[in-house]
Amino acid sequence: MTTEVKVPDIGDFNDVPVVTVLVSVGDTIALEDPIVELESDKATMEVPSSAAGVVKEIKVAEGDRVSEGAVILIVEGEGAAEAPKEAPAAAPAAAPAATAPAAAPAAAPAPVTDAGFGKVHASPSVRAFARNVEVDLTKVNGSGRKGRILREDVMKALKSTVAPVAAAAGGAQGGMGIPPIPAVDFSKFGPIEEVEMSRIKKISGPALHRSWLNIPHVTHNDEADITELDKYRKEMDTQAKEEGYRVTLLSFVIKASVSALKQHWEFNSSIHPDGDKLIKKDFYNIGFAADTPNGLMVPVIKDADRKGLVEISKELMSLSKAARDGELKSKDMQGATFTISSLGGIGGTSFTPIVNAPEVAILGLTRSKMAPVWNGEEFVPRLMQPLSLSYDHRAVDGALAARFTVTLKTLLGDMRKLMW
Repeated sequence: MTTEVKVPDIGDFNDVPVVTVLVSVGDTIALEDPIVELESDKATMEVPSSAAGVVKEIKVAEGDRVSEGAVILIVEGEGAAEAPKEAPAAAPAAAPAATAPAAAPAAAPAPVTDAGFGKVHASPSVRAFARNVEVDLTKVNGSGRKGRILREDVMKALKSTVAPVAAAAGGAQGGMGIPPIPAVDFSKFGPIEEVEMSRIKKISGPALHRSWLNIPHVTHNDEADITELDKYRKEMDTQAKEEGYRVTLLSFVIKASVSALKQHWEFNSSIHPDGDKLIKKDFYNIGFAADTPNGLMVPVIKDADRKGLVEISKELMSLSKAARDGELKSKDMQGATFTISSLGGIGGTSFTPIVNAPEVAILGLTRSKMAPVWNGEEFVPRLMQPLSLSYDHRAVDGALAARFTVTLKTLLGDMRKLMW
């Protein structure tokens, strides 16, 4: 019997371009085998097959645009599964598109010719990485078990390939009437090399640009005393390691952020499309920026207000691993009401994170430090955590931002209040 394999539920995406067709007519496929890759401004998604058998006809081609329900393949064989799984997303951008109108972004550059990727033995994350650096996997020798192509193999192929120098592309384009940056021939001043941006940066760039142009950003900086909290965190982490997970500061910040959002609902809202109202949200989904080999991803802890520190810690660990392995699903990155971007493991004292529209605020964390703090009688050493809160000034004013950070640092400074 023949079965139509269709695009499953891919969230709110419509007219998503087909980046790669991973199978050919005559191929034998199993349930859940990847058949095509789709790419939106938020994610690259591998679509699994909902039927097993022999591919009789392919209904899409690279460059076509598809939505949920579109027919991808005709398969002859065992038939369809009862409920096709959602396609995993391997490489989301840093920020979703803004709701406010903006100039249309330039068309994305053509992807590397990878029609034969379906014939190679490589994981989804390696495939995504190869596309990012524009390496044709069909020309890479795999050093893994049974010829599996590893990330190291792609890096080796990249280093051995000398890319031709492209012609001058001109200055960066302006937007909203902003004059473009004039082109400069830097070769007049010394040796140069043109290095192609990764596909993730090409995708996320326009979304970040839209948010920056459409949102009047303001960043409020403060510090929280986490001396006592960190002692308790270390105790929890010691026990957690024995059970196979870790407890980081981010778990506590998520917990404290939910409490602060409940007290200051404006930070958990979005601006209505008509611009005259705020959409108040009575759910608390916290996004967190995860740095991965494939680029920046933003998984979401759903219903964080209903979860304790242990459950949040375990979910942070599992979502971070899925992001690194390229196994996040599109639903794992949707529905955030507030985002946290932590650079604490790297360094810094403060920064200005870009608001993930249609959210109205984002919290940035940098490295905590020991500092002398006056307690009314003397200076004592305390562990201080910098907080950088960027917000949409249309929805939030400066006084409210200051109150929010005061609430947040009070919660982080007193474990008893954090547990309320």
